Amino acid sequence: MKAFKPINNIRDIRKKLGLNQIEFWSQVGVTQSGGSRYEAGRNMPKPVRELVRLVHVEQVDLCKLNKIDLQIAETLKAKYPDMYAELKQAVENKN
Repeated sequence: MKAFKPINNIRDIRKKLGLNQIEFWSQVGVTQSGGSRYEAGRNMPKPVRELVRLVHVEQVDLCKLNKIDLQIAETLKAKYPDMYAELKQAVENKN
């Protein structure tokens, strides 16, 4: 599994989204004070960093995500790569 790059500009991401600290950090289960410390430079644990990436960078709605959806996508990509690429392109063009 490839490693993800650190997120260095977390405050910039939050401000770009127009969210205050409570709104931003509560979406990934972190208190405002904890988020403030991360924004000030404290080392962010990998699980928190990846939740921030999924929710705020990739815009994944965790409430709508479930294991079977991920397994379907993984299977589609592995067994039908052309169809996966076509569907991916269609979704990207829609956005």
